Amino acid sequence: MRQKVLVLVLVFAAIVAGVGCGSTSSHYVYATIPAANQLVVFREDPNSGVLTELAGSPYSVGDGAHSIAIHPSGQFMYVVNPGIAANNENDISLFDIASDGGLTEIFPRTSLGNTVSLPQLLVMDPAGAYLYVMNAGSDNISVFSIDSSTGALTQVPNSPVTIGQITPLNMQVTPNGSFLYVTAVGTQTTGEIVGYSLNAGQLTLIGVTPSDGLNPAGLVIDPQGAYLYAGNNAASSSSIAIFSIGSTGALTAVPGSPLNDSGYSSPIWMAFDPKGQYLYVANEASNNVTAYSINSSTGLPTALTTSTATNAFATESEPFFISFDPSGDYLFVGNQLAPAGIQVFSVSSGSLTVIKNYGVGNTISSIAVLK
Repeated sequence: MRQKVLVLVLVFAAIVAGVGCGSTSSHYVYATIPAANQLVVFREDPNSGVLTELAGSPYSVGDGAHSIAIHPSGQFMYVVNPGIAANNENDISLFDIASDGGLTEIFPRTSLGNTVSLPQLLVMDPAGAYLYVMNAGSDNISVFSIDSSTGALTQVPNSPVTIGQITPLNMQVTPNGSFLYVTAVGTQTTGEIVGYSLNAGQLTLIGVTPSDGLNPAGLVIDPQGAYLYAGNNAASSSSIAIFSIGSTGALTAVPGSPLNDSGYSSPIWMAFDPKGQYLYVANEASNNVTAYSINSSTGLPTALTTSTATNAFATESEPFFISFDPSGDYLFVGNQLAPAGIQVFSVSSGSLTVIKNYGVGNTISSIAVLK
């Protein structure tokens, strides 16, 4: 498998309440293509999952555009642009989102400053008040407050926050907006999960927890905010570590953790369905997605037996990220190798059925879905 810088993706839905079949509201799917400095946009038919590329797509965006976050209001979109070695752009683009899903960039772009390099991931608190930027090259996190009227960003005091001499791989905010967790490469024997409490955009360290495996690239929190799941991505430890989240944000490994990822390799990205009933894991080296039902009392996953392979659903080559549409009826899988693009699956009782693959000509680094 190719060596590459880990680029993770965050999916935000403007409204995450379930929408049944028969909905007439369009959803919009946005994906960054770093090699082409482009943002591709599709309209999703919520009744069939079929994608149609919008007129004007792909849009030209910043150099090496990597990650997307959509404001909960559905009015604004943010894209982080790390640049390449010869052009260390290190800034954030702000877009106004039209009612038809079209985009207009609002200049100037927001600089991340001289103490930041290789910004890889954007996440936002559920209220849309703060934007967090994971900077993989400088091992720190930048924090910006968001103007709810204009979408403008202002860097908060004490930003960026150093997480130590460890390379961050992923980060997530809890559904109640109280805690931020960052997974990192860690030591030679285990990865690490760094926890912070959040208050008005300020990060206070809670503690550092071993991830019970190497390279915890995958990270997801269930919709109730009760459990955190870390996908250990090293060939020697392709496993899922499961932790309960305490009232103070402290993590405690649950009995039975870590769980072997059904014998598959490189769990690179994980996602829950919107109701939190099923957990899906993209296995980059195995070309499939494992699906699990979740015991709400213990947090432990149980592999589905309805899959097309043993406990898994086959995908195109090197699935790198997965995300749901707001209804939970369709799952989008981004694949690294030809045909690089978005593979759409319908979802029924946790099981996946392929609808179609949409090629985009190059590797996608992030995807976001807007209702």
